[in-house]
Amino acid sequence: MINRFISALVCILTSTCYFSNAQNFQRTSTGVKTKFGSSEIEIRFYSPSIVRILKSPESGMIVKESLSVIKTPEKTSFSVKLVGEELQLSTTDIQVAYNQKNGQLSYGTPRQKKLLREKASGSSFKPFNDAGSQTYSVTQVFDLEKDESIYGLGSQQQGRMVQRNLKLNMVQGNTDDYVPFFQSVKGYGLFWDNYSPTVFEDGPGGTSFQSEVGEGIDYYFMYGGNADGVIAKMRDLTGQAPMFPLWTYGFWQSKERYKSQNELVDVVKKYRELGVPLDGIIQDWQYWGNNYLWNGMEFLNGEFYNPKKMVDDVHALNAKMIISIWSSFGPHTKPFREMEKQNMLLNFETWPQAGTDTWPPNMDYPSGVRVYDAYNPAARDIYWKYLKKGIFSLGMDGWWMDSTEPDHLSFKPEDFDNKTFLGSFRKVRNAYPLMTVGGVAERQKLDSEAKRVFILTRSAFAGQQRFGANMWSGDVTASWQALENQISAGLNFSLTGIPYWNSDIGGFFLSKFPLKLNDPEYRELYVRWLQFGAFTPMMRSHGADAPREIYQFGTRGGKAFDAIEKFIHLRYRLLPYIYSTSWEVTARQSSMMRALMMDFAEDQKVLDINNQFMFGKAILVAPVTQPMYIKVAQGAGSPEEDFSTIKSKEVYLPQGASWYDFWTGEKSIGGRNINKKAPIDIIPLFVKSGSIIPLGPKVQYAKEKDWSNLEIRVYPGANGSFTLYEDENDNYNYEKGVYSTITFDWDNARRTLVIGSRKGSFPGMLKARKFNVVLVGEGQVMRNLEGDDSFDKIISYSGKKVAVEF
Repeated sequence: MINRFISALVCILTSTCYFSNAQNFQRTSTGVKTKFGSSEIEIRFYSPSIVRILKSPESGMIVKESLSVIKTPEKTSFSVKLVGEELQLSTTDIQVAYNQKNGQLSYGTPRQKKLLREKASGSSFKPFNDAGSQTYSVTQVFDLEKDESIYGLGSQQQGRMVQRNLKLNMVQGNTDDYVPFFQSVKGYGLFWDNYSPTVFEDGPGGTSFQSEVGEGIDYYFMYGGNADGVIAKMRDLTGQAPMFPLWTYGFWQSKERYKSQNELVDVVKKYRELGVPLDGIIQDWQYWGNNYLWNGMEFLNGEFYNPKKMVDDVHALNAKMIISIWSSFGPHTKPFREMEKQNMLLNFETWPQAGTDTWPPNMDYPSGVRVYDAYNPAARDIYWKYLKKGIFSLGMDGWWMDSTEPDHLSFKPEDFDNKTFLGSFRKVRNAYPLMTVGGVAERQKLDSEAKRVFILTRSAFAGQQRFGANMWSGDVTASWQALENQISAGLNFSLTGIPYWNSDIGGFFLSKFPLKLNDPEYRELYVRWLQFGAFTPMMRSHGADAPREIYQFGTRGGKAFDAIEKFIHLRYRLLPYIYSTSWEVTARQSSMMRALMMDFAEDQKVLDINNQFMFGKAILVAPVTQPMYIKVAQGAGSPEEDFSTIKSKEVYLPQGASWYDFWTGEKSIGGRNINKKAPIDIIPLFVKSGSIIPLGPKVQYAKEKDWSNLEIRVYPGANGSFTLYEDENDNYNYEKGVYSTITFDWDNARRTLVIGSRKGSFPGMLKARKFNVVLVGEGQVMRNLEGDDSFDKIISYSGKKVAVEF
């Protein structure tokens, strides 16, 4: 008894605690420190639901400033007790159990729900010589339940939803982008905070991360209860996603590449002449001139004779422009010369390899292009200095940051020995996109808050959501399988906590379609890809080998042209829904592209569905990913279009809701497969009962008309709510509370729609408006797509609460 009293007193006074038959541990303000053999272990709470685990192979804990994590530990109450061999640390949300006999950590909830455990003896440290620095390769193995579904790990082209029974060599690439984070259907997430080349493997031996370089093991366990909750924890840890301007959600046209400023401006003019909506145009590479001037951040190509006029001409047509910038510089550029003097350039082969434009590259004339050390804050300053002076000053609206992984060609292992500001390139390899994208985003915002940062980037790493970046899936080769693969790639990427993703509509390379736009199968593929793109965070047409503008696909009245135009118009009608959803992403840690398991985790059938998703919380999207209207020619003949029979696509409607066909209003019960007819201008879209969807006016660009006459579509069958968000559409005043919200609540039993009092205000806010309500009913066709006046109720609204019965 006396010994126990003394032990307790020592524990209280010194924070060093002893239990009988147990190793000692030291209690800290954030958790505990202890030893297992020669290694040291720290359990550090960052919040009641987030805990960091640090394991060092030798005396002395890891001292590391995370590149991804920006949260500091908040004051968290926790208890410590010994139960048998286990040291149990409990907060209000999670329980961490440390087995002092075998060093195993396990995780659960205070109510004894088991979530995850390390494999016994699953931690390993192998001495490693990293470019002359003695360090370790580190591995941690976990035990997951046999049928446990996990998601995330980045954006890959494998077409898989559930990330089990696979091996990933995690090094950033053109079309495969890695985030060492996964979340489980059980409601927890795990972030492996390491930036070196890493192997993720799941198989009979367990689920593991193995990284080439690490001072020790460093990972975060978080519990959110469900997918949205886990994403909220990951963003709490690594940063919140800011809002993009409204115009980024319109339609974007691009190609590889517009070869003059006249060509680029003429594309915008042509869209305006046709009356097809467009909000953005993108200039790809070589506006700087030859490859020795690569990424010079100046318009040195004579075809861009007056870049300020080009930007002004685009703006005069009520469009926006973003431009390609790279992570490397040619030897004749000013940034190269300045950085070279300060050892800020890395030495490995990158794109372009030759100074000439011929293919294959003529290596008699090496380009001398080198990647810059984005890990160096002074190098990031230089990068922005030239970008600001040469391009941002012209009024450029945003950035297309290409090769942010970056391109690493003719790879040699010793390339990783390159010295960066933070150590070897090997040590920090996978965080390159985070550093270079963050460098531009942070400096632009410091210089001006009048324009929100918008960056289109080819690669991403954990935490990149805080930098106003939308990642695209790289230079994929066009095929039907590639289209289907984009769905699971975007969904798993979103499940890492980074909400903004898109793909090149139509695929980048057309090598599988030698006839290019003359191939009817490719035209059908392009239409289906564009229809999918209408329900991603950025709707952007781009590619090589053939132009992709709508007028390249025929004229109005043609099947392809009309289908493309229809979905561009639909995208614009949905802008109030999309922009409000983007606010949910920023303010409530939501996601725009939602795997079905996010909203229907209790339905076992949805857990591995890789070809359907929710766009926001109301609309189920089932893209068509197989050709339907091609007649295969006999012999050596070319394939032909055949629209004589309307084909169907099978769609699974999740349990727990009734579903309305977006196009017909037909109602179906969830939990079953149905066949939906899919002519070339239709993809299956279903709306969950209880949803409320605002539709905007028919416009040519996002801000052409105000939202004074929104259509409000109510889908009965369950109670529902929707918050309409509005602000100035650009700048950062929303961060200061300069915005308004209006909440719509549907009471299904009373058949009553309540429009709440408006909250907040902003300059230019509508004081009075009309809401044109459509109560969607059985057999009702999708009306008002063209903006006619057929409504069930027209409600005048001036900011005060209104209740309307149906």
